[in-house]
Parts: sequence; C-alpha cells; structure tokens
Amino acid sequence: MEEGTVTLFAEKLSNLILQEALVFGEVEGQIKLLRNELELMGLFLRDVDSKRVYEERVKAWVNQLRSATHEAEDVIDEFILKMDHRKRRLNTLKFLPTCVGMVDKLPFIHELDSRVKDINAKIGAIMANISKYGLEDLTASSSSTADQAVSHKEKRAPVVEESDVVEIIDGAKKVKQMLMMKVETSTRSVVSIVGMGGLGKTTLAKNVYNQRDVQGPFDCKAWVYVSQEFRAREILLAIALQVMPLSDEEKKEMGEDELGKKLFGYLGEKKYLVVMDDVWSSEVWSRLQPHFPDQAKDGSIVLITTRNKEIALHATYSEEFIYELRHMNDVESWQLFLKKAFRGTGTTTPTLTTELKELGKKIVTKCKGLPLAIVVLGGLLSTKEKTKQSWEKVLASIEWHLDQGPDSCMRILALSYNDLPFYLKSCFLYCGIFPEDSEIDAWDLIKLWMAEGFIQRRGKERLEDIAEEYMHELFHRSLIQVADRRLNGRVKSCRMHDLLRELAVKQAKDANFFKVHENMDSTFPISIRRLVIHQNLINHDISQCLHNSSSQLRTLVSFSGTIGKKSWGSLQEHIKLLTVLNLSEKEVGGHVLPRDIGQLIHLKFLCIKGFRSHVKLPSSIGGLVNLQSLDLGGNDCNIPHSIWNLKKLRHLECWNYKISSQSQINKCVNGYLGVEQLTNLQTLALKGGSWLEGDDLGKLIQLRSLELSKCSTSYLKTEFFESIAKLTVLEILNLSFTEGHTMKTLVNRLGSVWEKKNVTIDHHNKTLLPGLMPFSHHAYLYELSLNGMLEKLPKEIEFYPPKLLGLQLWRCKLRDDPMMILEKLPSLRILELWFNAYTGKKMVCSSGGFLQLERLKLFYLNELVELIVERGAMSSLKTLEIWRCDKMEKLPHGLLEQTNLEKLSLLGSSCHKSIKEIEEVGGEYWDKLRKIMC
Repeated sequence: MEEGTVTLFAEKLSNLILQEALVFGEVEGQIKLLRNELELMGLFLRDVDSKRVYEERVKAWVNQLRSATHEAEDVIDEFILKMDHRKRRLNTLKFLPTCVGMVDKLPFIHELDSRVKDINAKIGAIMANISKYGLEDLTASSSSTADQAVSHKEKRAPVVEESDVVEIIDGAKKVKQMLMMKVETSTRSVVSIVGMGGLGKTTLAKNVYNQRDVQGPFDCKAWVYVSQEFRAREILLAIALQVMPLSDEEKKEMGEDELGKKLFGYLGEKKYLVVMDDVWSSEVWSRLQPHFPDQAKDGSIVLITTRNKEIALHATYSEEFIYELRHMNDVESWQLFLKKAFRGTGTTTPTLTTELKELGKKIVTKCKGLPLAIVVLGGLLSTKEKTKQSWEKVLASIEWHLDQGPDSCMRILALSYNDLPFYLKSCFLYCGIFPEDSEIDAWDLIKLWMAEGFIQRRGKERLEDIAEEYMHELFHRSLIQVADRRLNGRVKSCRMHDLLRELAVKQAKDANFFKVHENMDSTFPISIRRLVIHQNLINHDISQCLHNSSSQLRTLVSFSGTIGKKSWGSLQEHIKLLTVLNLSEKEVGGHVLPRDIGQLIHLKFLCIKGFRSHVKLPSSIGGLVNLQSLDLGGNDCNIPHSIWNLKKLRHLECWNYKISSQSQINKCVNGYLGVEQLTNLQTLALKGGSWLEGDDLGKLIQLRSLELSKCSTSYLKTEFFESIAKLTVLEILNLSFTEGHTMKTLVNRLGSVWEKKNVTIDHHNKTLLPGLMPFSHHAYLYELSLNGMLEKLPKEIEFYPPKLLGLQLWRCKLRDDPMMILEKLPSLRILELWFNAYTGKKMVCSSGGFLQLERLKLFYLNELVELIVERGAMSSLKTLEIWRCDKMEKLPHGLLEQTNLEKLSLLGSSCHKSIKEIEEVGGEYWDKLRKIMC
C-alpha cells in the first residue's frame, strides 16, 4: 500500500521538476535528492510491503515513512500554492520592475529549501533504521508481489458474473418452491434467506428473483439493498421508483410517512414482489412493514435476506418459510475453485498433477465451504503460475493468516488484498469510500482514481484505458463485481461485497488512507487526508471534524447533505490543497461554492450533483488549472466563460449548463477564449450556445462522448457538421435541438458539404438528418440520440454509424414508417422512439428485420394505432415497452409468437383492449402474457 504512496509521489516530483524548474530554482538539487530517495524507498517497499502485517517493527517503520512522505507532499504543494498566489498578485501589479518580483520570491525559496532539507534528513534517518533494526533480513524470505501479478498487458477473459459464481445446487429450487406456495395465499407473505456473510445470500436471491416464471405472477417488482446504514425514506423511495411513477417534486419533498402512504395505496391494488437484501436489524421490518399492504392482491410477497435468523423469524413468523444457506460441500467447493482458478485458460476441467491437486484440495479446505472465500482465493490463484512452488507459497500464507484470529473468511480476504500489486491496492481500498451495498458508477470511479494519481502512465496510452484495465484486474480477482454493462459490453457499474468493503475500510483505517465518517461522535486521527461523509451534516460544521488534523485535507467526499456558506468559511484552512471534491446531494437544497474556489489550484476532480442541486459557479473557476473532471449533473445554470482556461480538463459534464459569453473588453484584455483550447477533452456535455459557431469543436479530436442539449439552429451551420465529421473516435453522440426549429431548414446548407464527400444527394428530398452524412466514418460510435424535428430518415444505410448498437429518436415527427429503414441496421440492439418521434398510424417490422434488436421502447407516440411484427422479425427481442400510446388498443400483431420475449411493460391505456380480450379467453396466450407483463 505504502509503496504506491511513495511511488506516486516520486512520479509527481519528477513531473514537477520538468515543469517547474524555473520555479524551484536553487532548491532543485534538494528536490531531486528527495525524488531519488523516494524511488529507492519504493523499490524497498515493493519487497517489504507484504511483510508489514507480519512484523510490528516493519509496521512502525512503514508508518514513519508514510508520515514523512505526506509531510513532503504537503511542503511541495504548499510552496506551489504560494507561488501561484504570488504570480496572481504580481499580474495585478504589472508596472513593478522584474527585480521586485525576484526579491518577493526569495522568502518562499528559502523556506522551501529549509523544509526539504529537514525532510531529506528525516527520510535518511528512517532509511538508516533498515540496517539498524535488521529490517533487511525480514525481506529476504518475502516474494515480490510484482512478480506474482499477471502482467497488466494481458488480455482478460470475460468476467464471470456474480450469478455464475456461487452454485448452491438446491437453494434456488427450495426458495422458489416457498415463493410459489405463498403466491397462492390470500394475504401478503414473507420469505427469508438466512446465512453468514460470504455464503451467497444475495446471489441466491438474485437467481430466484430473475427467473421469468417467478416474476410472471406479479404485477410489480422491486429490489432494494438495506445494509447497516438503514434509512427508511431512502428504502421506500427506492421501492417506489421501481413500481410507480413519481414526479421530481415528489422525489424531493415527500417525507417518510407521506411516501409510505402513497406506496401503500399503490401496492394495495397490485400483486407485488419486493426483495429487501441484507437486513441487519428487526427494526427495519418493524418500520417498513406498515407500508406493505397485508390485504393486497392475493399472493404478494416480501423476500428478505439476512445474517440473523432472529430477524427472519421476526418478519416471517414461521421456520417453514426460512431457507438457511448451508456451506458448500467438498465437491461443490472444488468445482467452484477450479472454475475461478483456471478462468481464462479455455477449459472448465483442467488436468492437474497429483501435487497440484493435493495442494488445491488443502487450499479449498481452508475456505470451510464459504463461496466468497473460494471465489476470492480462486481469483488470486488465477494470477499465479500453476506450479507446486507457487501454490505452496499461497497455502503457507493462508495458514499464517488463519493463525492470527478466528474469522477465517476475513483472513483469507486479507490475504488476497496483500497479494495485490501495489498499483491495485489503492484502487481496491478506494472502492470502500462508497456506502455499503451501493452501485458504483464505473466511469466515476475511473475518474476518481485518475484524480487521486493512482493510475501510472504507460507511454501514449490513455489514462482512462489503463484505469479500465486496473478495474478488470480487480474483477478478475473477484474483489469487486460487475453490476451492469453498457451497450458495447464495457462495465457500467460495479459492486463490492459487504465483507470486502469491510476489509477495505479496515485496511484504509490502519494505513490512514481514508476516514469514513458514519458516526458524528467518532474521533478523528490527527492526520487525515481523505474524509468520506455518509451522514447528513446540515446541523454540524465539517470543520469540527477536522480541528485536530495536522495535515491538509486532500479529498472530501459527501454522500449526504449540502455545504453552505458558513461551512465553506470554516473549511477554508483545511482544504487549500484539496484534490478531490465530490458532493452527491440526496436531499433538496443547493451547493454554494466560495467565490475564491479558483485558488484550489491542486483540485483535479469536482463533482456536485443530486436532486435538482443548484450550483452557482464563480468566475474564479478559471483558476483551477489542474482540473481534470467537472461534473455538475443536469441542472439549468450558467458557467463562466473562464472555464475555457482549464486546458487539462478531460471530462466536462454539465448537461444543462450554458457557457456565458465573453465580453469584448475581456477579449481585449485576456485574449479570445473558446472550446478549441480544451484539446484534452474526452467527454463533453453542455447546452448549445455561441461557442458552437465556427469549426472549433472539430479540434477536439480526442472526444469519446459528445452530448449537446437545446442547440439553437442558428448556431448549427456547415462548420458545425464538418466538426462532427472530424470527431472520428466518438462512441456516444447525443444532439438535442431547441423546440420549434426543424432540421429540414438546415439541410439546404449541407448539400455542398456532402457533395465534397463524393456522395450522391437527392436534391428533391433534402429532409435528411443533418450531420448524419459523416457517420459512416465513425467506426466507434455505438450510441446515438437525436432530439428535434426532421420529417424523414435517410434510406441509405451507409449514412448510419457502421457499428450502431443503440438509437434514440425524440420529437422528430417522422411522417414515414421508420421501421422500414431502421430494421436494416445490422448491429442495432436497442431502439427507442419518444414523444411523437413518429406521427404516423402504423408501423411494420418485416420478416428478417431487426435480427439483433433486444429492446424496443415506444413512448408517447400519440398517433400510433397499430404495430405489426411479421413472422421472423425481431427474433432476438427480449423487452418491449409501450407507454402512453393511447390510440394503440391492441397488442402488436405477432408479438406473442416471439420466443425470446421476457418483459412486456405497458403504461396508460396502451393495448388495454387487447389485454382484456386475451384475459377473458385465457389459455396459452394469457399464461405467456401474465409471465412477461410488468
């Protein structure tokens, strides 16, 4: 762990020496000496890191080293901050001669020289203790974790999903039987799954919950994670959002009682299935039970998972409907171990030597039938050579860890953590900052890792790609789990098992890596660098939590509450060197950023979003010269034009934010500022504006994701579409045009552009989608969303992105049936038509069309009367959603012939007449319809 801290700071110093040679001046020699010492320490730590938990002497030495490294980092960063303030002050006093500036700089240089010399002396003494106290001998028997790790260049096999990991043969059948018995009862029932941590309660519950014949009888379903951090309103809201529509106002303002009453009223007319995963106390059921109607539609069920049988009895009343998970037997344990340890080798039944088989059996025995322990150990061994020596080392490590205490599962998990290469340890621990059982956005996690400096550069590779590889290594070792995937197969979100999170939090506390603040009465360490808040601090001042801290806060993450002016004022002294500021607001309110936030020059990650957060950005935002990621969600606010100063910005995600215009006076004083200066941008989400004029957008050739909202057609001229054509590495494109402007008027301006591309244009039919022309060159574009009037789609398939997987059309008012064209797109898997995207009365999906389509959504197509699905069309369709297509009285013709259809979602009076007719007749069609409707 500390190897990463030292190595990352040494790399940071090397970069600073190159970039700031003139700033450091005569101190450069001492800085280089510090850098060299850190590099040597990093090499030594690579050998000693895994021994830290074995020897108290090593632990004390590493703690001293970590403290010295943090002190050195503070000294360097404070110096850079002071020099930045000095530079800004001198810029306002340009009339002063240069010699005055040099004299003004001398005190800072002398102070830095003195402090770095002290730190070098301190580090020298710490390094001398290696020989003095015999620490060298302790590393002789240790093996380098770098040797044990799979090369970061190795291509991983597809990650085995959580549902494939735990195979308890009879569990799913028995729980399913319990549910089916309860479906026939006249009142609401409770079924419980009980088992210790790591046995697979959640996996078993998911296995049952996702089965089509289990879901079939129910009108609505919901899955919620409860965990130890129980908040009744959040649980009720999570359930309500899955079963019923709620307005933004209701989401924000309804209290627990009001929300509970609304949910109770809705469920009273439904047959519902609700899963409450990871319940830790009887109070949870006592508090939530009144909101689940007992006399609802016959056969409603609540499924609970818990570690405590007393909780299950409290909710279920009868042991007959409690399933207690057993430990896996020897055969099951061995099969699971082989599946994980030999994943990616191309075989599920590997041939083992007698020696390896004996060692493997001993290793599996140590897991005592706990699936999580087997999975994690298997993941560890999948990174090792399949040799006797390698497996003997792992077995010896397991035995040592198990000798340290009674909690065998946690000890085995700790072994897997200790085996991680240094560059993964920080990444793994960082996953522990998120609330228990939360779904972690993979993209946010990658950006946070980058801002924290955990990602090591490798030549010209994108940092985001390297970070994604790190994430896949953690998946491969089963230390985090895939929760959801994007259309292109990449990970969208992930989860961390609660035991692994517990391990991460414990290890982070021991290493003073971060502090999770869950209890207002908890005491804080003297030196705290990362603070994570899970409680609402509206009635508390965060600075009170930090008053004992002797070092500067580097990371502030809050998952609850807002920070007002008073809090910012008291925080100012603690956040001068802040690198990460991540505020996720769950309650109504708004964040007020201080006017001088631009002085936080070390800030790399700024994220403030939640339920309609209103964030006012001061003009000083342009001073955040190191900012890599700015995410303000989708709220309607303004951003100062000084944002264009942030040349290191890689991700600008402010969907509904408008960039203020630069005044002529400002242009004369500071020069022109525009989007073309942000050449490092990978992600851009903004409201359209005058900044789109000209061809500046086309200079951002690294863009992977572009989302533009409310674009006025007055800005969308030929240069705009030429710019889109140049962005050939785009993966996601979302264009939204302002209401009242037709795209048709733009096409006349584009004829010349298309002719330059040597494409034949029908000048009598110029209602083609503007900008679509260059999409044939967008080889990576897989997701496209267009919002605005256009009347006709282009018929030529070469106009469309060649690998398009998902297409959304909004308010396009197409007059001709779009299915005749779109069904020919070879890779299309998701199609969504929203708010009169089509204004005709009939759509036909012809035989052999939409062969890859898995999901079709038709929302608010007010004129649609009939959808025909011919035999052989949409053969892969799994989900069909028809919402508020109120003139469509009958189900799509041929729909029930679809063998792969798993889910049919209807809202409003869509297909109501047809459903009623099928229900009255009954039989095979009604049985199928009942199973897939939700």
